[in-house]
Amino acid sequence: MRLSSQEEYGLRCLLRLARSEAGDPVSIQEIADGEGMTSEYVAKLMRVLREGNLVRSTRGAGGGYRLVRPAGDITIWETLEVLGGDFFSDSFCESHPGQLRDCIHNSDCSIRALWRGINSMLEKALSGVTLADLMRGSEKLFGWLARANLDDSAAGTARDYQVFSPARTRSGAGGSQE
Repeated sequence: MRLSSQEEYGLRCLLRLARSEAGDPVSIQEIADGEGMTSEYVAKLMRVLREGNLVRSTRGAGGGYRLVRPAGDITIWETLEVLGGDFFSDSFCESHPGQLRDCIHNSDCSIRALWRGINSMLEKALSGVTLADLMRGSEKLFGWLARANLDDSAAGTARDYQVFSPARTRSGAGGSQE
């Protein structure tokens, strides 16, 4: 499974809005500059998010974008659905029939059952995480996820997470942050 760039960058845009002071509108250019994206791409993402009823726009000199609800009321699952849709859609099997018109596994398909199960687990986990949770920062979020049993492999230590932290990446493959 991979997140699309639209899903990743759309989440980043929403977090930028969630972090704006007192819910002040944030311009496309401010988002683009803050996230290292082009203003054209941010405009596209904001249109998708507006059409998905996650943000609203205000025109004019002091205009920009705001969240439609508090960050604690917007789930990551909801956001990913707006930005990219379900991990496993009902039309998936129609897209993969092989050389036949219809898939030969219509009645009993363990692969379909697997993807539907994974989709259900993802929905359950990501429906319990909000934009406000993401604003905690990586270390706090990692610990919170471990305590919430959303990541059983975490087992209360952030050491494994360090492999993916920006500070670790900058130090090089053999560098250490400890």
